[in-house]
Amino acid sequence: MTSETNTPADTASKAEPKHVMVDRINGSLVYAMWSVFSVSKEIDGDRDAIATEAQAFLDSLADKGVTVRGAYDLAGLRAEADLMLWMHSESVDELQSAYRGFLATQLGRHLTPFWSNMAMHRVAEFNRGHIPAFMADERAREYICVYPFVRSYDWYLLPDEERKKMLHDHGMAAREYPDVRANTIASFGLGDYEWILAFEADDLHRILDLMREMRYTEARRHVRHEIPFFTGPMTTMDKFVSRLR
Repeated sequence: MTSETNTPADTASKAEPKHVMVDRINGSLVYAMWSVFSVSKEIDGDRDAIATEAQAFLDSLADKGVTVRGAYDLAGLRAEADLMLWMHSESVDELQSAYRGFLATQLGRHLTPFWSNMAMHRVAEFNRGHIPAFMADERAREYICVYPFVRSYDWYLLPDEERKKMLHDHGMAAREYPDVRANTIASFGLGDYEWILAFEADDLHRILDLMREMRYTEARRHVRHEIPFFTGPMTTMDKFVSRLR
């Protein structure tokens, strides 16, 4: 489920030169929000009506400048979380309104917020061309892995060339996984973390293999916090509600 328009290709429009796209995206102000919910009580009404209302609400957000990248089923991958929504907008107020509005739906009244964080795109350190997939008009993938992370205290005090090399080597570790799309977004001051990272792929095992591969890099020494993880397949409101107790 997503109200986001997918392009036929997995990259940004070929009609726009890459450097133009990069400058446009880096000059924009876009916030993203990942909100995780747990089902707190059994569905006690008409499931079709509950799912239809929730879907209609999510679809209506486009008129308010909010894009729903996807809804994701977390069942079994975390015992305490069931559903995650990924939304983005140029307006923080509209994202907050969307969050409150979803909780006000019939489905939302059966949910309890478990975790929610906001982040925003800033120009990537040392590589202006490193653009979040969702901002480059890439389609949403079938699976997602979202997690926050915080760098070591001395990371930002290291010489630029040292950090640049470590980030380059870290990125090269992912060169065999072009199908896993990255979204690394700054969250300084917006929550408890410095960065939020969302990996998207059509095959879940590709995310796992990439995550493992990237453990063998020097940059890993400068991560002091990177939990919790939220992983699961994309879902629809119909599917999600029908599978609940």
